[in-house]
Amino acid sequence: MDARDPELNKELSATLQARKALGEEYESELVDSFMEKVAQRVDSHVEQRVRRELAQQQTSFARADRRPIGPPRAGAGFARYGFAGFTLILAIPLSAISAVQAGAAGLFITWAGIVGVNVAQSVGGLFGRRSKQDSKQDRDDWS
Repeated sequence: MDARDPELNKELSATLQARKALGEEYESELVDSFMEKVAQRVDSHVEQRVRRELAQQQTSFARADRRPIGPPRAGAGFARYGFAGFTLILAIPLSAISAVQAGAAGLFITWAGIVGVNVAQSVGGLFGRRSKQDSKQDRDDWS
């Protein structure tokens, strides 16, 4: 949506003219009406953009024969969040030990390691990991 949308400019001018003609007692209704039109316009542009993106993803999926970008497979969320939860549970005793033994610097190093491990696990999940089912399907395709 262009910032200088001529239709919205006309609507704004009409709303301002109506406010001058009707007075301040109708100001909130006029503003609400204009904002509703803006929201409808934004919604339609967002919907068009989402449809365009979905069409591009489906096209690239069909051309490249790859899995489309979308919701993760069943069980993928448990692996991601389960690992993060496990590291946070381990962070409690590790934080206590590092704070007692090395003070604030040890605590900082411990948490940097915890964050680093979680980032590495998360990034590793985005690149190159394939399920056994994907590998089996590839083997079946070549047979």
